[in-house]
Amino acid sequence: MDNNNSLAARLDRLESIEEIRQLAGKYSLSLDMRDLDAHVNLFAPDIRVGRDKVGRAHLKNWLDDTLRNQFDGTSHHLGQHIIEFVDADHATGVVYSKNEHETGPEWVIMQMLYWDDYERIDGRWYFRRRLPCYWYATDLNKPPIGQRKMRWPGREPYHGTFHDLFPSWNEFWAARPDKESLPEVAAPAPLEGFLATLRRGAGAPKIRVR
Repeated sequence: MDNNNSLAARLDRLESIEEIRQLAGKYSLSLDMRDLDAHVNLFAPDIRVGRDKVGRAHLKNWLDDTLRNQFDGTSHHLGQHIIEFVDADHATGVVYSKNEHETGPEWVIMQMLYWDDYERIDGRWYFRRRLPCYWYATDLNKPPIGQRKMRWPGREPYHGTFHDLFPSWNEFWAARPDKESLPEVAAPAPLEGFLATLRRGAGAPKIRVR
């Protein structure tokens, strides 16, 4: 083994992890402070917006409409961040986010996670895609007990997608463990395969976001 190359690769990995974590933090701050130029520049230049639009200008236009029409103010609070590398210039990640939204007559709190794809382009890391998966959204004074936990003012409640990427959720509730014997334990996931193992090897996630 070439120790110099190995050390350089390990250092590059650590620096990449930190840059990607900073990317997620910059996303929240720029969004909450409504600096849309700073925000869209966190994404790849050829970011896809909707089905048929490409580029940061289209993303900025969509964000401007969304933020002006739906939210007076927002605050995004990040939780744990898991990052796994596909290769030296591509990675995936999961980031928890607890958010607050001023939406006219209600103060809406939300719990969600982002499924991210990251790409390094010309030496810098960018979002290639962010897929938001929601558990609940509800007025601060109304706990989201029961079904259809996405409860925005002026809309019918609907089901979020917080658990949809991970088969283990339904597997857990469908199973009837035999309490007479110890359960089987699967082999540990590979170092760069924890997220893929949780997803049972499924391909790139595709969830329709409302």
